Amino acid sequence: MRVLIVGSLATELGQAARIAMARGAEIVQADDANAALARVRADAALDLVLCDIRADLGGLIRGLAGERIAMPVVACGTNTDADAAVRAIRDGAREFLPLPPDPDLIAAILDSASSDTHALIMRDPATLAIAARAEQVASAEASVLITGESGTGKEVFARHIHRRSRRSAGPFIALNCAAIPEQLLESELFGHEKGAFSGALARRVGKFEAADRGTLLLDEIGEMDLRLQAKLLRAVQEREIDRVGGSAPVKVSVRLLATTNRDLAAEAARGRFREDLYFRLNVVALRIPPLRERPGDIVPLAEFFARRYATLNGLPERTLSEAARQRLIGNSWRGNVRELENTLHRAVLLARGPNIDAGAIEIGPEASTVKPALQTGIAGLVGRRMDEVERDLILQTLHHTEGNRTHAATILGISIRALRNKLRDYAADGAAVPPPGAGVAA
Repeated sequence: MRVLIVGSLATELGQAARIAMARGAEIVQADDANAALARVRADAALDLVLCDIRADLGGLIRGLAGERIAMPVVACGTNTDADAAVRAIRDGAREFLPLPPDPDLIAAILDSASSDTHALIMRDPATLAIAARAEQVASAEASVLITGESGTGKEVFARHIHRRSRRSAGPFIALNCAAIPEQLLESELFGHEKGAFSGALARRVGKFEAADRGTLLLDEIGEMDLRLQAKLLRAVQEREIDRVGGSAPVKVSVRLLATTNRDLAAEAARGRFREDLYFRLNVVALRIPPLRERPGDIVPLAEFFARRYATLNGLPERTLSEAARQRLIGNSWRGNVRELENTLHRAVLLARGPNIDAGAIEIGPEASTVKPALQTGIAGLVGRRMDEVERDLILQTLHHTEGNRTHAATILGISIRALRNKLRDYAADGAAVPPPGAGVAA
């Protein structure tokens, strides 16, 4: 992960940078908002911005929005300046990181931004067969379409293909098509020239150019607008892209991978996805089965998450008891690997004694802390305002997913952008919004 630090490294922000580096992040630095904008324009491989609230945070966010650059910005400042924290969220910061920094919170923010543990953990024959197929095609240049339900680990397999490919020394760039507004996605993919639109103050390198000689993953490609699909098809066919406002094509050498939880063949038949693009992407197909179809993976994944969250929370590592294993194996895991991860994170925090026993494995309704008014059906909702019910539902869903916003948005049936906007409003009104949590990518 590449993180841009905006502000002086001689302050407590420097401590945050060192903690991020210790967690595996690559750090670049800019002194102020103008320098940060210049850096982001030139480096489309950046994943996250940590910005000192004294470094014209609002100007940076407005500058990014004006140039159609979708980049998560986390505001950093001392706990004593509550008003500045509220202003930062209102200005558009995704989160507020109190200084001096807490290592666990930084780890959660980094995990949330990367949305992937990158670990391919498998033991079930169904998953082993998919991994063997992935190995077989990894060294080729063909496009690969990876399908499966949300939370099954599609991006993990995409990264595995990249690591095993002839392009492994090149960049791996991932872009979530569902998380970026339509009007920003074209610029994110192809970049833009200075003056291409109002606010385009300089040339911006897009994800295609950032992935040159490497791999570009288009996550949830089924959410892409038809007009943009036509431009993507040309890029795939001609191996060149046109920046927004550009006068000449730019040659790129990119291996394209795509993921979706939709049936793209059916979407094409309904006219909601270009059939010619579907055939271009679907040279090789990999279907990642849901967790309920690969029960042999449940315990190895659970053990991996138990170790990971014990380390993250500074707790002793505990083994899963046989009763806990059977409880995990017996669940249907509608939320797939994401739900299993959150369950084990909770179990690590609740466990007592030398093992994680079945009592610490809270699944389904028992894991929720929904208010009584939301547990008693329609009768319990009468007399409450619609916006209050919506707020409680969103916040309790976020608590249920341990702060995993992508998972919460999926459960709620809304876009991640809509969820972030809601949470920003709630935080501005003084509501307790959970910090972002870790998640395994879909």
